[in-house]
Parts: sequence; structure tokens; C-alpha cells
Amino acid sequence: MFEGFSSIILNIDFYAAIVRMSTPLLLGAIGSLMAERAGIVTFSMESMMLMGTVGGIIGSGLMNNAWAGVGLAIIFGVLIGLIYGIWAVSIGSHQIVTSVGLNLGSLGITSILYALTFMKGGEVVEEIIKVPTLPITKIPLLGDIPFIGPVFFNHYPLVYVGYLLVPMVWYILYKTTWGLKVRAVGEHPHAADTVGISVIKVRYQTLILSGAFSGLAGAFLSICMLGSFQENMTAGRGFIAYTAIVFGKWQPIGVALGTLLFGAADALQLRIQAMNENIPYQFLIMLPYVVTMIALISVVGRASWPAASGLPFKREEG
Repeated sequence: MFEGFSSIILNIDFYAAIVRMSTPLLLGAIGSLMAERAGIVTFSMESMMLMGTVGGIIGSGLMNNAWAGVGLAIIFGVLIGLIYGIWAVSIGSHQIVTSVGLNLGSLGITSILYALTFMKGGEVVEEIIKVPTLPITKIPLLGDIPFIGPVFFNHYPLVYVGYLLVPMVWYILYKTTWGLKVRAVGEHPHAADTVGISVIKVRYQTLILSGAFSGLAGAFLSICMLGSFQENMTAGRGFIAYTAIVFGKWQPIGVALGTLLFGAADALQLRIQAMNENIPYQFLIMLPYVVTMIALISVVGRASWPAASGLPFKREEG
């Protein structure tokens, strides 16, 4: 057992897998971070990601182009973000309850969309379901650097997108006027409103971004990692991505480190399963979720949510 574990830790492929497994979490979390900083609770990430998985398969299958799948995944994610915005921002409904409803509804909607697209007479149309997938793209020169190259620069294009977003989101939040508006809306929405910032507009904008990047996260699962669609294939990754936001204390770099932690747990459990040890696989599958719970417990009492998180905004009259 110890020798097998050592072989995992010393294998370059393990570290490349960590980067790969953390990517869907990072795409969802780093996009939703902006909505979180604007005071929106993004438990609905799971539904956005799940819609992205089926959007990726449908777009890639019907257009015979993986990038078309990426585009449709983004559209599907944005649509869920807008629906969430109507309820949580415009109507002012309870954000967690609304998110749960969207998450449950997306389970059925994705299965229906998949069936309508790829099934005839109850049978899967095999020639359509073999959809194009995104290729692994090695970065010239950088990909040839020992250890660093295989780990960081020999991945699917969406992996690079995810990690480039980290400094971009940091810059947007802390170095731009719009980022200042986002943070103001999340901390003191009424004060922001009095100086002419449209709280509703900013929150909708961040939800569109959250939906777009969560849709990308779903596309990564379906047309990069698996090349197929399965019911509930996100398997709670939206909730883990939300945990990464909390664990990272709503800071882009912290969020990225949190997703790497959970990605490492996922990569580790897959490799331990392959060792054929006398460990029930159900316990190994639990590992990423156990790490998630431990991470949440570790930040309880120390996490500082945006002051207006989860609170609907209503303009004061008079």
C-alpha cells in the first residue's frame, strides 16, 4: 500500500491530473466569484454546470464541431444565470431556495434535452452521439520543460482558459472601476445606489459571467474529459466549487488554491482505485467530498462573506 501510494506521489501524471481535475471547479468558481462579490449566493452553479454539460454535447454533436459545443454550453449557462437573476435579483426571492430549485430542475431538463436530441424511438442514435471533442494542445517550448511542461502546458485549451482567468479576475475586481462597483454592491448596495451605481444591473452582469464560465466548466466535463453525457454528471462539483470560494475567502488566488486541493483529492482517489487495494471504492469516491467538509469546517468562524450576501436589494423610496 505504501509503495503504491509513493508511486502515485512521484508520478508526473498525478500532478498533471490535479491540474486537469481542478479545471471544471476553477472555471465555475472563478466566474461565480464575481457574482459572490456582488452579493449573490451562487449555489446555483451546479445547475449552470449541468446545463453546460448537455449544451456541450448537443452543440458538438449537431454541428460536428467541439467549439460549437463550447459556445452552446456558454449560452445554456448564461440562460440559467439569467433565470436565476429574474428570481433572485428582480423578484427578490430567497437565493438558496431558488438555487436548490434550479439545481433539481436542471437534472430533469438536461436529461430531456439529451433524449430529444439523440434518441429516436427510445434508442440512442449512435452515429450522432459520437461527438467531436477538444484536443489536448501542447504549448510550444513551454511544454518541453521537464516536469513543468507536462504538468502545466500539455492540456485541453479550457485548462489554460481557467488558469488565465485567475489573474484576469483579480485585475478586474481590484484594478478597474467596474470591479469597484461589484465590490461596493456586495458590501453596501444602498450606499452604491445613492452614488448612481445600478445594483440590479451589476448583479445581472455578474450572473451572466457566472453562467458563462459555469457553462464552460460543464463543457469541459462533457467534451473534454468524457466525450459523452451522463445524467447528473457534475456529481456535486458545483457545490465543491462553491466551497472553494468560501475556502479561498472570496479572493481569486485563494479560490484557485482551493480548487487545486479538491482536484488533488479527486485525482488521488482515482489512482488509489486503480491500485486494486482491498478498499471499497465507495469510500474512495467519498474522498473529495470529505475534503470539502473538512475545508468548510476549517474556515467556519473565519470566513467573511460579503456584507450583503444573499440579501435582496430594494431601492429605498423617498
